[in-house]
Amino acid sequence: MNAQPTAGSTVAEVVAQTLAELGAGHCFGVVGSGNFAVTNALVAHGVPFTPTRHEGGAATMADAYARMSGRVGLVSVHQGCGLTNAATGIGEAAKSRTPLIVLAAEAAGASVHSNFAMDQASLARSFGAVAERVHSAASAVADTVRAFRTALEGRRTVVLNLPLDVQSQPAPSTVHTAHDAGHSPSSARPPQRLSPPAPVRPAEESVRELAALIAGAQRPVFVAGRGGRGARKEILALAEHAGALVATSAVAKGLFAGEPFSLGISGGFSSPTSAELIAGADLIVAFGCALNMWTMRQGHLIGEGAAVVQVDLDHAALGAHRPVTLGVVGDSGATAAAVLEALGAGLGATGTGAARTGYRTEEVRERIAASSRWQDVLTEDLSGPGADGLERIDPRELTRRLDALLPAERIVAVDSGNFMGYPSQYLDVPDEFGFCFTQAFQSIGLGLATAIGAALAQPGRLPVLGTGDGGFLMGIAELETAVRLRLPLVCIVYNDAAYGAEVHHFGADDPGADLSTVTFPDTDIAALARGFGCEAATVRTLADLSAVERWLASGDGRPDRPLVLDAKIASDGGAWWLHEAFKGH
Repeated sequence: MNAQPTAGSTVAEVVAQTLAELGAGHCFGVVGSGNFAVTNALVAHGVPFTPTRHEGGAATMADAYARMSGRVGLVSVHQGCGLTNAATGIGEAAKSRTPLIVLAAEAAGASVHSNFAMDQASLARSFGAVAERVHSAASAVADTVRAFRTALEGRRTVVLNLPLDVQSQPAPSTVHTAHDAGHSPSSARPPQRLSPPAPVRPAEESVRELAALIAGAQRPVFVAGRGGRGARKEILALAEHAGALVATSAVAKGLFAGEPFSLGISGGFSSPTSAELIAGADLIVAFGCALNMWTMRQGHLIGEGAAVVQVDLDHAALGAHRPVTLGVVGDSGATAAAVLEALGAGLGATGTGAARTGYRTEEVRERIAASSRWQDVLTEDLSGPGADGLERIDPRELTRRLDALLPAERIVAVDSGNFMGYPSQYLDVPDEFGFCFTQAFQSIGLGLATAIGAALAQPGRLPVLGTGDGGFLMGIAELETAVRLRLPLVCIVYNDAAYGAEVHHFGADDPGADLSTVTFPDTDIAALARGFGCEAATVRTLADLSAVERWLASGDGRPDRPLVLDAKIASDGGAWWLHEAFKGH
């Protein structure tokens, strides 16, 4: 691998070449004077670049791309205001431990009076990102390698500041790499393409303790989070041996798709049947799952006397949200495999190595098949005329029908709001790479950018966005990006002409509350979408979804532009999950 700079190259070009050779994935950004050179150099070295309409969209697209592709995503922004515009997206990525590098141009050290001057490192650290800097021409490769290694191996979001005066320096004739944070080169080796670290095997004592807890449990439930992705085979093998039911946190939806003893999402989105079965467990084992207030419903899904085990790569994550009986530091797949081996070898409490029925009875299987999915739960159809006399569609009926209409090979992205349980629970996905849930910062407006980034990470799948009217309008600039990319993106806009979560929350607490601050005149979102170049339809009844069938058939079955569904939805009085969610506010 050639890491030597070409004649006349600059530090900006060396940084870009190094990132390309290390294996960086797609880059997203808004180009200004401060990041023009480094962005063009990335493109020249083969890193795909998508120009976006706002830096916030760029950061969120890169976040979603990294989550769904398994590669380090890149964001390129101008100094100062370019970075602050991207702050919410970077904060979401940092809180989600997404491997991401933000290439942030930075006003030169002496330019204290520059309009763009600010403390970029402190801003990055304030929302949990790692602040790094390219210090000089001599250390440029080492600084870049260090940032990339932190992102990939530490699962961190890194803001790599690129001072303008350093970017423009001539590259040295020989460049060096280093594995430490020093500024002096430690060797003359070219950068090697980095791979994710090998799975961390848990300590033998932890394996024995977990095996004993599983062997002694009668109704175990395994809950996998984002850290359990990629470990489906190992977790399911252990679950079958232990007689355990399985579930996921929201971010890992799809991990156990097709498994007859899967309860779906654990937490506020759970169906009544799933919630009841999880709460009935005498042992809960979390694989790469934070066990936060959402996944455990403020702890209400942990039954009295139930043992709780948490498996995570990060020691600091163990017990961070609630007390645990046992914390295990280790990779989810490696831990599940080691525990299964221990049970099979007779190291568990039973000493037989034989699989048990446990929670996997025929009665439980039938209950799961009949009612663990919200699609199978009977609900009253709320469709009908609204206060203005115009028809409104029940969001549950809308989403049920779309689940049947849209191809199964899909990737679903979800914005934040009262509506979010409907696309999250009523739209099935084929696996854990079919669902992208950027909710760690709980910001509305990230959904459209999430859908675009996810679509580029999984180009063989139909991208589907579930969003509210508030979040969609907040991020609508990126609709032009989707049109420019010719994405076959289905945007389901659950339009209640309001910030619905606030309407239902504060209206429920005080029937006389003034809700004018969170309600709006109805917006013709379909007309706006057509202005961007999308196909669009206003949906008031199920019959209006014939537009979806026509769109799916367009282009000989290969649509080349987004479809926006402006769904005028009936009020649900506050979605079932919302009541749980606001208990944590």
